[in-house]
Amino acid sequence: MASPPSPPPPSPSTPPEHSLPVRLRLTGDDSLSDAVDALFLGRFATGEQPHAHSTSLDRVKPDATLLPAGARVLRAVREDDRSALLAEGEGWTVLVSRWNRGADVTVTATGPELAERVLKEAVDGARDEPEPQPDNVTMGFWYVSPRRGPYRTTRRIGAGAWEEIRPNYTAPVAQAMDRLMAVTPEDITGRLLLLHGPPGTGKTSALRTLARSWRDWCQVDCVLDPERLFGDVGYLMDIAIGEDEGTEKGRWRLLLLEDCDELIRGEAKHSAGQALSRLLNLTDGLLGQGRNVLVAVTTNEDLERLHPAVVRPGRCLARVEVGPLSRPEAVAWLGREEGVGRDGATLAELFALRRGTPAAELPDQRAPRPGLYL
Repeated sequence: MASPPSPPPPSPSTPPEHSLPVRLRLTGDDSLSDAVDALFLGRFATGEQPHAHSTSLDRVKPDATLLPAGARVLRAVREDDRSALLAEGEGWTVLVSRWNRGADVTVTATGPELAERVLKEAVDGARDEPEPQPDNVTMGFWYVSPRRGPYRTTRRIGAGAWEEIRPNYTAPVAQAMDRLMAVTPEDITGRLLLLHGPPGTGKTSALRTLARSWRDWCQVDCVLDPERLFGDVGYLMDIAIGEDEGTEKGRWRLLLLEDCDELIRGEAKHSAGQALSRLLNLTDGLLGQGRNVLVAVTTNEDLERLHPAVVRPGRCLARVEVGPLSRPEAVAWLGREEGVGRDGATLAELFALRRGTPAAELPDQRAPRPGLYL
């Protein structure tokens, strides 16, 4: 018996909303904000408002409504970490999703000019721009959000000039950092910057100042979840390949990965799987080719405990062991001998002593922490 004929394909003139109906199902795992998001899609999916424009704001003024004049609120939800607002006007609909200080604003409309105009009106004057300070530097922060996926936000952080903080480091470290602070794009050979040494010696402070010294040609981005970065190929590609909003073409980027002991120690290849390989591939492999990307790693590990592939010649732009100040240097920094041990002191110990903490109450920053080493 002959098979029944197949149904004819949709006519080219068939509206897409008829050839591919949109059905949304909400479950117990969905939030009220998810329901508002689903409602917002309706007019765009049916073609009633086929044009959409959107934007994201990292910092929004607390009193900004993000609604155009005359907007009529249809739904409003406020949750612990997020709020959602659905409103409409003549020929347009707007969805405002807010979290902490940031927000996403999306407008659908009957025409592209209307969508653009309504969006511009909604966000006009809403962005909260702190006054730039000469000792501040803009730094990016990457993380994976459960709702948004890989996401980058920016903030201005305090960073002292190198001349001001140079006395915080022992002489060999200060001399190595002198050369690093003066690096320009023409000086770059290796793509990996490694700062290692005990906790409390000022590795992070040095990198903040490096961001200030390099701000004319390099954008510094801190990855808040580095253990996930090299285990998630999609996340890694977003950071390594994707263009960052507001970053000028040809500008270098420095990815800052803090406290990556497990990633780069000697047994990392066995314990971290492909994570170490992907890090090395980003610095001098195919993944890093054609990308102006540097990677800075801080670790509390001793140099001899690091994987030999990480410290091999030619891979590192700089490899700096940041240790405690010697006793004469620590005494000169503090202005007195009281509280300074015979082996000197870390920067964290010196600041604690300056605040009046008795020397007997200071934790030993250089002692091995339980469970850190086998």
